[in-house]
Amino acid sequence: MSRAVSVSAGPLSPATRLLQLEDEFELETGERLHSVEIAWRSWGELNATGDNAILICHALTGSADADDWWPGLIGPGQALDPSEHYIVCSNVLGGCYGTSGPLHPHPEDGEPWGSRFPRFSIRDMVQLQSRLLDHLGVRRLKLVLGPSLGGMQVLEWAASFPARVQAIAPIGVSGRHSAWCIGISEAQRQAIYADPAWCGGRYAPGREPAQGLAVARMFAMCSYRSRENFEQRFGRAQQPDDALFSVESYLRYQGRKLVDRFDANTYVRLTQAMDTHDVSRGRGEYPAVLARLDMPSLVVSVDSDILYPPCEQEELAQHLPQARYRQLHTPAGHDGFLIETGALNAMLGEFLADVYGQDRTGRTPLPSQAR
Repeated sequence: MSRAVSVSAGPLSPATRLLQLEDEFELETGERLHSVEIAWRSWGELNATGDNAILICHALTGSADADDWWPGLIGPGQALDPSEHYIVCSNVLGGCYGTSGPLHPHPEDGEPWGSRFPRFSIRDMVQLQSRLLDHLGVRRLKLVLGPSLGGMQVLEWAASFPARVQAIAPIGVSGRHSAWCIGISEAQRQAIYADPAWCGGRYAPGREPAQGLAVARMFAMCSYRSRENFEQRFGRAQQPDDALFSVESYLRYQGRKLVDRFDANTYVRLTQAMDTHDVSRGRGEYPAVLARLDMPSLVVSVDSDILYPPCEQEELAQHLPQARYRQLHTPAGHDGFLIETGALNAMLGEFLADVYGQDRTGRTPLPSQAR
């Protein structure tokens, strides 16, 4: 069934739709969820053969509204052109923008799942997305792309459904979560746990651990940007009204903004899922697993990224058999993939033209380029 979204931590486009699975959904842990809901958006039309689809996978605090958080990529004349492609983006399992997660009612008492919502993995997210695409009639994907947490899903799609995925574009991500990233995630979770309002994750609506979530976001923002970016934007400037350093004011603003649109239990569960990310887990040696992902791949890094540094994308490109490696050049840090969308759009357009023979204007295809 499909209906309007009812459970969300923040505003969504009226075009966001909801699919409710009729049968149960089994997680990697063996736990089963019933009546799972998936929030999703689409642009364009699916062709009769079901093979003109592109799947966008969002990052940690994203939603199905890819045209909102990733402007400049979807639209006429852009790399993701709805006149040519059927473009789909769904909120991930455990999210708080419509898909089943901690905000949804628990089947036993009707109260929010909260911290009772079971742990899940990136693979579980991908399996749920596959159920949505089955429902929509998508047989093959021309491209699966996404940044950060989205890039983790991209790699899992390639490993879990290689016959269904024709090309991938993981952006600003590694093939397995590093100790550095796990440590940063844990520090953020501990900030949430330290908030007296956390109450073991059983907080009531309206009594959320706002301060803990805000601090977690402030810490995250320090890893999403770069030292150069902070120096250029803020330096040692102070606010004239309250004597705060400008960087302090910026981080507090970012913390408040996330509290207004996100949920603490969701943040905990999603970062825990990210920590499970290892495309080779249970599949063999890491280089050998990557070597089996033989579809065309566009691996994109941000040269100033301190969270997922370029060496991690270089390693992906080294082992993926048909990889093209590109860098976004910006002092913005990890979030550069949300900022340098013009350059990213050009990279994606070139990649699609290379893979599929010619671009939408009929120009001669670009030659393949060595990684």
